[in-house]
Amino acid sequence: MADFIAQSTGRRKSAIARVRLYPGTGKITINGRDALEYLRRDTLVRDLNSPLQELQLQDRYDVVATCRGAGMTGQAGAVRLGIARALVQVDPELRPALKRNGYLTRDPRMKERKKYGQPGARKRFQFSKR
Repeated sequence: MADFIAQSTGRRKSAIARVRLYPGTGKITINGRDALEYLRRDTLVRDLNSPLQELQLQDRYDVVATCRGAGMTGQAGAVRLGIARALVQVDPELRPALKRNGYLTRDPRMKERKKYGQPGARKRFQFSKR
């Protein structure tokens, strides 16, 4: 494949995605598989494709992403952020439109840690008065 024109990193929950943008026809590949085949849900594919869709650039670039960590939703969010950051590298003029729609904001929500003396982060063992 030809040299990539932009590379960036996206994160969401505990997922990390390395995203590379190539000039192409709109093909999205995640971990060597087609995006729909990998994520198995059309809504997730639409979500990660939304920065390209918003700017009508879905037919100009191929996206190749490598993901690890978290689940499908987290990985899709990480790829979306990576795509948005790569688009800004390609053309800084796109930054205001991406920022306005929230594509450049890293979602800070993480899994809350389990606390000692309880079975989970919030759940408590059953209280018994007697």
